[in-house]
Amino acid sequence: MTGLRERKKQRTRDALIRASHELFVTRGYDETTIDEITDVVDVSQRTFFRYFSSKEAVAFALQDEVETRFCVAALNRPSQESPAQALRNALTSTWTGAAESVHKVVPMNIHMRMWRLIETTPALLAAHMWRSAEMEDRLTSVIATREGIDTTTDLRPRVLVAQFSGVMRSAGRQWAMTEDITLRAMKITIEKYLDLMGPALDENWSNGESHGDGPSDTQSHSDTRQ
Repeated sequence: MTGLRERKKQRTRDALIRASHELFVTRGYDETTIDEITDVVDVSQRTFFRYFSSKEAVAFALQDEVETRFCVAALNRPSQESPAQALRNALTSTWTGAAESVHKVVPMNIHMRMWRLIETTPALLAAHMWRSAEMEDRLTSVIATREGIDTTTDLRPRVLVAQFSGVMRSAGRQWAMTEDITLRAMKITIEKYLDLMGPALDENWSNGESHGDGPSDTQSHSDTRQ
């Protein structure tokens, strides 16, 4: 059982995340200062830096937690699943739990607006790309460990993770540009992109068939909002 002191620390950390994200999405990331965040929570700058190394760190705090949950799930997927299946199924299996965990800290609409802000703010997008490269290394290690592979001699984990991560980033960018930035719309967009991973690589495109829908289709789901 978590002690009183740990629960208090968690509440303070959550309050800093909630205050910062609400300020970021309403005022802008660049326009928000750490002093303004700490004023909302009524703590000192010293307390802020006890939990987060920078404004950037608090901006990505929930994303970090979601990614950690995903990596653990991928590592523990059943051994009979292929590496690609393990990644896809880990995403599916953690989707609801991750959303519930986030919702305990910030309202879901704030979290989704924060995702869009990351995709559309130059400073955050640059940090996101850097962090994505680190995440790719982490996920490569997860797949290599799961499969018992040495990545210095076998490049398959890196190739798979590069493909998966690229598809996720592309889906995130498309979703961020649509009017419907609900959690359901994000899930629909990601699933469509992942469905095309295999066909985009293996199929002959010269037959003129269209696979998948364009950006407008994501918006067509705006009536099913979460």
